[in-house]
Order: sequence, then C-alpha cells, then structure tokens
Amino acid sequence: MPVTLQFLRGLPRAKLLAASLLPCQHQSHFSPVSSWPTSRRPSHIWRCHLSSRSYRTTSHLHSYTLTPPQVNSILKANEYSFKVPEFDGKNVSSVMGFDSNQLPANAPIEDRRSAATCLQTRGMLLGVFDGHAGCACAQALSERLFYYIAVSLLPHNTLCELEAAVEASRPLSPILQWHKHPNDYFSREAQMLYFNSLRTYWQELIDLNSPEETPDTAEALLNAFKRLDNDLSLEAQVGDPNAFLHYWVLRVAFSGATACVAHIDGPDLYIANAGDGRAVLGVQEEDGSFSAHTLSNDHNAQNEEEVARIRSEHPPSEKKTVVRQDRLLGLLMPFRAFGDVKFKWSIELQKCVLESGPDQLHENEHTKFIPPNYHTPPYLTAEPEITYHKLRPQDRFLVIGSDGLWETLHRQEVVRIVGEYLTGVHQQQPLTVGGYRVTLGQMQGLLEERKARMSSAFEDQNAATHLIRHAVGNNEFGTIDHERLSKMLSLPEELARMYRDDITIIIAQFNPHVIGAQRQEDQS
Repeated sequence: MPVTLQFLRGLPRAKLLAASLLPCQHQSHFSPVSSWPTSRRPSHIWRCHLSSRSYRTTSHLHSYTLTPPQVNSILKANEYSFKVPEFDGKNVSSVMGFDSNQLPANAPIEDRRSAATCLQTRGMLLGVFDGHAGCACAQALSERLFYYIAVSLLPHNTLCELEAAVEASRPLSPILQWHKHPNDYFSREAQMLYFNSLRTYWQELIDLNSPEETPDTAEALLNAFKRLDNDLSLEAQVGDPNAFLHYWVLRVAFSGATACVAHIDGPDLYIANAGDGRAVLGVQEEDGSFSAHTLSNDHNAQNEEEVARIRSEHPPSEKKTVVRQDRLLGLLMPFRAFGDVKFKWSIELQKCVLESGPDQLHENEHTKFIPPNYHTPPYLTAEPEITYHKLRPQDRFLVIGSDGLWETLHRQEVVRIVGEYLTGVHQQQPLTVGGYRVTLGQMQGLLEERKARMSSAFEDQNAATHLIRHAVGNNEFGTIDHERLSKMLSLPEELARMYRDDITIIIAQFNPHVIGAQRQEDQS
C-alpha cells in the first residue's frame, strides 16, 4: 500500500449520506443584491439576522404538523457523542467528552463540523465551519484544517521522522484520531492532493524551525489557518490534470467558509476564530447558576474594531465603499473567511483562472461577477483571532456554534439551557412575558409548559440536540412550543432558509476535578 494511503487509512470511507448532507452542487451566491428577488436572496451573504422573536406567527407557515417521534427523528439524525476513555477507572483528561449536532436549513447543508484527538502531541481539536456560496470550502476545511494544526504543533524531530518515512515508503504513524458521525463526508478523490500540500507544508517547517524550538500553540493555530487558505488559493490557480479535481479545487476557492476552532490541552484552552462563529464558556457560579463567558469576537460589521481594521488596510478613497450596508463591499457578511477568492484575487488573476477553467465555471454567473468598488484586493483574510483561557474548576462546558445558533438564542440563554441539561438542576427564573398581554388561561398554560419541561428535559441524550430543540422551538416566552417546533421543522426546503440558518453545535464538557489538580501541579 502506498505510504500516502497508509497515512490516511484512518479516514472513514465515504458513505451513502442523508440527503441533507450530500456534497453540494455549485451554487451562485455572489450575484449583485439588486439582481435577486427579495424572497430568493440566498444564504449567508445577504442574510437578515433573525431572532427568535422575529419569527412569523405559526399560522403563516406553509407546513404541516409533525408528531413528537417525527420531530425527534429529525432533530437526532445528525447527533454524535464522544466520551473520553478512562484509564484504570479514572478520567485523566480535562475533557470528559463532547456532544455535537447539525440541523440543516440550506439544502444541502453548508455547515460542517470536525472533532479529533491529536495523537503525536496532546490535546483535542473541535471545530465548526460555516460555509457560504455552497458547501465546498467548509467541506475542505473539515477534512484538512486539523491536519495543518497538528503538523504545526509537532516538534522538529517528529516532522523529520514523518518525512523520512515518506522518503522510505514506510507507513506513517497516525497524527489524528477522528471522532466523526457516519454522515460526516470525506472526499476520497482529493486525498492525494491534500496529502501533497500538507507534506510541502511540513517540509517547509523542517527547513524553517530549529530542533531546539518548542512549537507555540497560538502561533501554530495562526500559521495553520493562514497556510491552508494559501494552499486553497494556490491549488485553484495551478489546477489539476484530473478534470474532477480541477473543478473541485475551483469550487472550494470560489466558495467560502468561516471557522471557529478550539484546542484543549489540560487546563489550556485556545480558540482560533475567523468569521462569525462563536465560542462561549459555561461558568458555574457559587449559587449553582451559569454565566456566559465569550471567548471569541464576531468578525462582522457589528464589531467596530473589525470595521476599523478593514478601512485601515485600504486607501481613504474607499472608506465609504469597503463596508456598505454592514457587508464587505456591500456583499459579504463575515469579514474574515477561508476561500472567497472573489474578495482576494486581483481581477486579472480571476479572469485568467476562469478562462483556463472547466466549462462548468463559465456557466455559473457568480464566478464571473466582480464585486463593486473592487480596487485594492485583498479585502478578506482567513487570519484567525486567537484567544487563550486557562480553565478553572468552575468552567464546566464550552459551546461552539455557527451563527445560526446565536441568531436565535442569546449566549446567556444558551449557557443556561446547557447548564441545566448537564446538571439536572433548573434555575427557576421569574416567569416573564416580555411586555406581551396574556390572559390568565395563557399564563396557566405557560406554567404547565414549565412543569412539563422539567420532567422532559432528559428526553434528549445529547446536549447539542437539546439546545437545537430550544433554538428552533422556543416561543416568545422562552419555552418550547411543540407546534412551533413541528412547523419549523416541516417547512419545505425553499422556505426553511427564509426563517433560519443552518445550525451546527459542539458542546465539550470539562472535568473540574482533573482541571483543579492540573492547576495545582502547574502552580507547584
């Protein structure tokens, strides 16, 4: 068996996927806003940010009522759980395990997720990738980014051992242990291309780094993000003799994706974020309640520092055009993302690549479209913002979610729901109706719903599923409305995206006893 296949043999074979997770077809999402009817402005780029209170009343939804078992079947279709193995009856990891889940709104879903344990070093990697203009870029990130991070963390002698094994055609020691749902897709056709680019990267690390250097985690995350985005761009420019791969690398480059990644090693938690995904820590207070500690910043127009950064990178003459209508060049919601070469390459390079590309690209309007006021590219970067947090015993869990979650639930509500689910302790807040006028009968109904919620909280065996149930089914009073949940889940594909975005969630649960002991060791 060739050494490259040995290296990748841990990757699961592509399986027959649920319809919602099939590899996407190329979609035209970069057309000018004015050319799209309001009802068809697609995806992440021209999204209206909807809160749970801005959903239309259920009577206007063209859908049908699902039974509770049907609702559960939909919500649980993509759930996945992993528990860290114990040794001698003890859990020696700061991470006890994680739950993850996805709920599509786009057809097919444009979000991706990844989770893996680093085998050559220590630590666990968790990531959520939110694609736009198709799923190709998010798909590539879900398969490749963790390898780039793992290689960036390897010491010099281990990199030399990897290269020597390849040269001698010996099997390679695995780098990652993947934790994947059966529906999490791998592109088998592109594995050799991916391996060759990764090998070139570690060869450069061998040449650049000295044997005495110890990799810095923050620097490794930063370099991995930037290098992979550079490789996505380079692969699209060079092309491939294989027609399928040539088309694939162009699809990846011309679509885009944000990334929010956590690296957890003992008490050391690093978040690398590029885009509008979000990582929030659930902290348990002395009274048993939970508070939210945000570990990432959204890279969009609501972040004044991001707006200032982008404007500072371009001439004063572009001050009014570089960010318009809260979008990059009036088009793109996130201000940092992988791919999206329409916002990075020069016009000349775009035309040259497209002219030599396959015929399928010529038929796609968005690849031909040049953003307005496009004078001094690049306008977009995949450079992540790195956040470090030293875990404490009161830090009980981490929630990483695509913006589809945070658009529907406030971070404090997310942490409360997850905290109550994991502990089984419900903090009874005063029942509020948010200024709504309610009758005594309606108030009685709300109280009965609260009582029912306490008894049914553990219907879900997965914390991410439980959170999605709230994100989609919460009514204006903050309680799950089964009728609303049913109708939202039964919306036809062409309507679902008008009401919400794809939702992808990973929830990691921490071991406070291990974290406390590790902190004491570090202090001694």
